Amino acid sequence: MYLTGFADEAAADLAGQIRATKQLGWSFIESRAIDGTNIHDLDDAAFDRACGQLAEAGVRVNCFGSTIANWGKDIRQPFDKDLEQTRRAIPRMQRLGCRLIRIMSYAVIKENPAADQMEDERFRRLRELARMFLDAGVQPVHENCMNYGGMGWTFTQKLLDRVPGLKLVFDTGNPIFTADRTKPEPHPYQSAWEFYSRVRGHVAYVHIKDGRVDPKAGKAIYGWPGEGEGDVARICGDLVARGYAGGISIEPHMGAVFHDPSVKTDADARFATYVEYGRRMEKLLLGLGAKLAK
Repeated sequence: MYLTGFADEAAADLAGQIRATKQLGWSFIESRAIDGTNIHDLDDAAFDRACGQLAEAGVRVNCFGSTIANWGKDIRQPFDKDLEQTRRAIPRMQRLGCRLIRIMSYAVIKENPAADQMEDERFRRLRELARMFLDAGVQPVHENCMNYGGMGWTFTQKLLDRVPGLKLVFDTGNPIFTADRTKPEPHPYQSAWEFYSRVRGHVAYVHIKDGRVDPKAGKAIYGWPGEGEGDVARICGDLVARGYAGGISIEPHMGAVFHDPSVKTDADARFATYVEYGRRMEKLLLGLGAKLAK
């Protein structure tokens, strides 16, 4: 088992992301955005500079946190952009020796019931994307976020059944504020443990967020790992007991939220929060008996 994280939550620039990673004593970054641009959308010169910085620092990218088929993509829109991003991502991942890429299953069509989400088209597109990645030696992992598969564990299971070769990245924090569409209306919020326990045999990677929903505002309030309703300690304890040897990637959402530009702190506080979050996560895992590789 090893620790990594969305270091763009520590700093916008890659130098700051590397500095946070080195301060934690880690060797990996889950690369998402550099200076606000996703790594598969950087121009060639910017990507070349990033490769040089990472090589000089001795820091590796263990996973691409892509925007492919994510919550910002409507399944009713053309497929072209995802195909273009996939074709750019693959050679970049190969250059960096990265073998995991986070993808999703398109935004939920909010005005439609759970049974009317254009499933066949979602599955068709994801099969094509998965085949492209797998043929290139890259493992696509689906995140239970604000997307079709994130509506509940049964929807994720359908994806696994219909998209050969797909595996999962399980995010502990997303269920906290997501309606459980596997249950009748009014849909309760999901249980992170229930979701995880139903799909854990397919989990190849883990994202760590934690927090709780403010009942008055109906909004997620993020906090330190193990102190919220994300069942972080229980899930990590199960991973340790099952001999999980993959990555644990922190995504604090406390100092910076990638998809919510209204959430801001000053740069020093943002950096310090990320490093402290990483240290707390490491302590939690060691307390559960995890053997952590550097």
